[in-house]
Amino acid sequence: MSEQIERIKCLIIGSGPAGYTAAIYAARADMKPVVYTGMEPGGQLTTTTEVDNFPGYPEGIDGPAMMVDLQKQAERFGTEVRIGMVTEVNFASEEGGIHTVVVDNKKTVEANTIIISTGASAKYLGLPSEQRLRGGGVSACAVCDGFFYRNQDVAIVGAGDTAAEEATYLANICKNVTMLVRKDHMRASKAMQHRVNAKENITVLFNSEVDEVLGDQVVEGLRIVNNQTGDKHDIDITGLFIAIGHKPNTDIFKGQLEMDDAGYLITKTGSTHTGKPGVFASGDVQDKIYRQAVTAAGTGCMAALDAERYLAEVGIVEEVIAGKY
Repeated sequence: MSEQIERIKCLIIGSGPAGYTAAIYAARADMKPVVYTGMEPGGQLTTTTEVDNFPGYPEGIDGPAMMVDLQKQAERFGTEVRIGMVTEVNFASEEGGIHTVVVDNKKTVEANTIIISTGASAKYLGLPSEQRLRGGGVSACAVCDGFFYRNQDVAIVGAGDTAAEEATYLANICKNVTMLVRKDHMRASKAMQHRVNAKENITVLFNSEVDEVLGDQVVEGLRIVNNQTGDKHDIDITGLFIAIGHKPNTDIFKGQLEMDDAGYLITKTGSTHTGKPGVFASGDVQDKIYRQAVTAAGTGCMAALDAERYLAEVGIVEEVIAGKY
């Protein structure tokens, strides 16, 4: 006898601020949401130290601790959080259609609604020497790996808020931090630039790029090239941190959902609706402009409300009340 396929009323793919906020609202609406965490439970905030700009934390909060709080709040209202990664999707095209997903390449699940909150992943430079030394001193997460380079000299590549935040974090534990900025100015907010400039052990090199990461088994240095003059010089470092942006985690949705040229999911203006009935997108997977925890949480709320209204329109809510789910 074959195993019965599980039917879920509201399936949430991803467990960052967007996913957990969607779960909180969906659970309070008796939608019995199930969250699959993906490869990075808690999302990008698990790699962030101080979160000072999320409402409700007057003294700030550690990123991982904040995500634990969000998960507990979602679970308090009945959300089921499962460790697993959605590896295949098949979205229905008609109103009220049933969507099918495969988890970890083996478990098939059906869902009346799906909220996609898969976020985005860090980008790398793509240099052979960089890729060869990933795990040997090259990292895309200063918070994760910075501890291993305490009191050592390191470098970081990037010019935005993430790069500035990670540079200041590293400056607190490392001896010296060299920050490589490709242009003649930083993209980071003025507040974050002030943080960088306030650290005496951060050196910012403008118009500078990585020519090669030096070392056989581990990072031993960095060859830097000035992209205006072509001049190169080497510095001694033991760790290189890449903070140049992210790629939306949307590969499994290609061919089924509309995306922009960068791979971000496109939603209807003023909502989280994708082009498939009953499929919604929230957080960094569809937001390449703001990319903040609070905006991700806001779109998570929107996605849950959109899903609730959609279910009411297709008559699923009454079935839940009648005990069919």
